[in-house]
Amino acid sequence: MDKRYFSDKVVKWYEHNKRDLPWRNTTDPYKIWLSEVILQQTRVNQGLPYYQRFVDKYPNVLALASASQQDVLRLWQGLGYYSRARNLHECAQQVVQVHGSRFPDNYRDLKKLKGVGDYTAAAIASIAYRESVAVVDGNVFRVLSRLFGIDTPIDTSEGKKRFTALANEVIDSKRPDLHNQAVMEFGALHCTPKTPNCEECIFVSGCFAAQHQMQDLLPIKLKSTAVRVRYFYYFVVQNGDSYLMKKRTEKDIWQGLFDFFMLEESKPAKIEELIERFIAINCLDIQAQDFAISDNYKHILSHQVINAKFIFLKGTSNNFLKEPFAFYTTKKIEELPKPVLITRFLLDFQLLS
Repeated sequence: MDKRYFSDKVVKWYEHNKRDLPWRNTTDPYKIWLSEVILQQTRVNQGLPYYQRFVDKYPNVLALASASQQDVLRLWQGLGYYSRARNLHECAQQVVQVHGSRFPDNYRDLKKLKGVGDYTAAAIASIAYRESVAVVDGNVFRVLSRLFGIDTPIDTSEGKKRFTALANEVIDSKRPDLHNQAVMEFGALHCTPKTPNCEECIFVSGCFAAQHQMQDLLPIKLKSTAVRVRYFYYFVVQNGDSYLMKKRTEKDIWQGLFDFFMLEESKPAKIEELIERFIAINCLDIQAQDFAISDNYKHILSHQVINAKFIFLKGTSNNFLKEPFAFYTTKKIEELPKPVLITRFLLDFQLLS
């Protein structure tokens, strides 16, 4: 592949094939930053409604910084990776407090912001400020690896350095904004992971992978993250029209979101033994037959599989744990930020309207 013509060809393709997305019709660094954070490991069709809701409710960085973290988490609910929502909020506050509500106008200073790494900083710097710095994401890895025949694993420090160097070598310094968006879009729509459209590809005559039938082999990734299987047993305690819940504060999944009292096990456990532990922990004078049990709920995260069961305490009681637990009405529960798993359960049992 001739590096000299790569940018011209991919930008020309982009101008004829790009999707009409709202963050492409602006140079506002706030909106570009917001879109990049939302779209990290999230498909465009899933992320677009969230982007629009955030822009509607928080039209600028000051509005977002002034919001409560709980409100931000509630608006983020369903996207997963809740640490990104917390970083989003903290970054907005940093921009307001340290930079006078103006995003830094260069790659180096953008990287100093909370939660902003190489990729996001490059996207903001190139698209908002037209700084000649290449964006390197999964799409870029794939396009460059296939076109130029690079077999250095992308999940190694050597691979990241090599791809970053190449990406910056082929970027068009006069229009880095178009170039970066073009390469990412080409990877997302045309040079896709499993079924690239090689027959109609603008680069097919010079593509290393196409010439050597290596589309399924490139890019190379060495490491695979083991999937962790977890077993959550939630106890649903009712007091009138209120339910016992707490905010998750531990450094784990769903930090800052609300769920029920929970016992976690490393393998499937006997419900009777769990109920006995629950009764002992709360010093209750009740029997195992006072409980009912839901079916299993499976919830899949990127590197975890959650198997959850909900155990209902029949009748009502207010003789339970103190803080951080509290009883919340169903109306209040609707307003709380919750994991999707908890929302699924609440909807299934008609506890939300």
